[in-house]
Amino acid sequence: MTDTIADYLTRIRNAIMAKHRVVECPASNMKKEITKILFEKGYILNYKFLDDGPQGTIKVALKYDPATKASAIRKLIRISKPGLRKYTGYKDMPRVINGLGIAILSTSKGVMTNKEAADLKIGGEVLCYVY
Repeated sequence: MTDTIADYLTRIRNAIMAKHRVVECPASNMKKEITKILFEKGYILNYKFLDDGPQGTIKVALKYDPATKASAIRKLIRISKPGLRKYTGYKDMPRVINGLGIAILSTSKGVMTNKEAADLKIGGEVLCYVY
């Protein structure tokens, strides 16, 4: 497998479409940081990092609206791919749905959202859009 982040996002996307409560993914430091951001911004209910096997596992509890049974995550789009990396400076930071969604960036100061990166005036690689 060449793009593990795309695999992680696809597993979450497939679990949402199948209305699963929990999804398990192989862990990496980048995926752990993306999971923390999704939790902080309220897109997932909870997460747990398990140290089993050579790399570990991430268990993600997905968040749904109790009344409509709709997921908190409407779209999860991979932007920068191994074949075509997408970078941005802080001046042309992407705005996802005019500020309603978030873009997750990998910067020199770590993985963060587009708003945090703009506040720190640093750019980086645009990993994905979430809304």
